Amino acid sequence: MQRREFSRSLLAAGATTALGATAALTLTPAHAQPAGLKEGADFVRLGRPAPVDSPVGTIEVVEFFAYSCIHCYNFEPLLADWMKKLPAKVVVRRTPVAFNEAFVPMQRLYYALEAMGQVDALHEKVFRAFHVDKQRLQDPAVIADWMGKQGVDMKKFNELFGSFTVAGKAKKATLLQDAYQVEGTPSLGVGGRYYVTGQGPRTLVVANALIADLRKA
Repeated sequence: MQRREFSRSLLAAGATTALGATAALTLTPAHAQPAGLKEGADFVRLGRPAPVDSPVGTIEVVEFFAYSCIHCYNFEPLLADWMKKLPAKVVVRRTPVAFNEAFVPMQRLYYALEAMGQVDALHEKVFRAFHVDKQRLQDPAVIADWMGKQGVDMKKFNELFGSFTVAGKAKKATLLQDAYQVEGTPSLGVGGRYYVTGQGPRTLVVANALIADLRKA
């Protein structure tokens, strides 16, 4: 979903079935454009490298998402399956976007879950709560009410949700979003060098090709 559409669709919800798995692409030699891909259409080569947090020798893939984005909800099972099959030394991290202030509570929700070790248990449930159960999880009061029903330590959650640490992570996520010049979700940043727009299952086909290209560099 494009940045300009979020102001109209932040409250929209609805569930659809995600598409099937992706296929691999063959590559041309390192530094050449991967076969079958078109720069400017399938991916963008950043003019200035984006910062990466992963260790030297690894390739970092960043998923930019928003809980309010139906396309992100549909993309999530594809991404989760893809992550299980990645080659060694490829690190994936999810990054919640903030195209305006209405997104910040959802950023804080994600980073509070991360700090509590609850992403695996509750990440998909947050999407489902928003798009299927019509929970308005951009509202901190609704977030707190919903979280209270998930069996978590609410004192700890509330402390984290309002903490400087989580606020700092949210701000850093927005800075990374800007470094990759993110205009829509779901989308991927690859190796601090490439930006891949959401293209359904093909998003991951393109990512596979770019990762393999970087591994040869």
